[in-house]
Amino acid sequence: MIPGDKGKPGRAASSNPVNWRQTVERAEKREFVTELNEVFKASGSVVVAHYAGVTVAQMNDFRSKMRAAGGTVKVAKNRLAKIALQGTESEGMTDLFKGQTLIAYSADPITAPKVVVDFAKTNDKLVVLGGAMGTTTLNPEAVKSLATLPSLDELRAKLLGLLNAPATRVATVVAAPASQLARVFSAYAKKDEAA
Repeated sequence: MIPGDKGKPGRAASSNPVNWRQTVERAEKREFVTELNEVFKASGSVVVAHYAGVTVAQMNDFRSKMRAAGGTVKVAKNRLAKIALQGTESEGMTDLFKGQTLIAYSADPITAPKVVVDFAKTNDKLVVLGGAMGTTTLNPEAVKSLATLPSLDELRAKLLGLLNAPATRVATVVAAPASQLARVFSAYAKKDEAA
């Protein structure tokens, strides 16, 4: 009996909490679909994998590695993920959502595939199913190929190194005649002092 119900057990207790729970669940599902839809639209790449048999400790380790690299891991509810994919460029990977799936995503197109493939090497329970990079649907081999590429930060560092190398050489060449002149003047000055 609920306080204030005045002797009518069951009426408020049976109908109200159930409707409230369904309303909350629907709102959570709507929020999840909206959030996932934004992920599919904004991410540089998304990787879908099976995780059956991965322990909680292993999953926490995987999530922390992904977070440290700049990505995110979410366990995907397949039906909701398929709804979230509608109207996005990644819609071609809808068929990957079967069984216990998770998604890994990042703004950098290389980060998520790299972390997932590295983790899958040490944990055979994590099986890469495929993914998407923009409008391109990726099979497991394509995800593994992406994982071998350097990340955007690594590419930026290499590019910066390539740009700095010629500038350093130019500065050395420009400074060389001045240093040679300084040596000649110094030699004449020493010669005059000795004489």
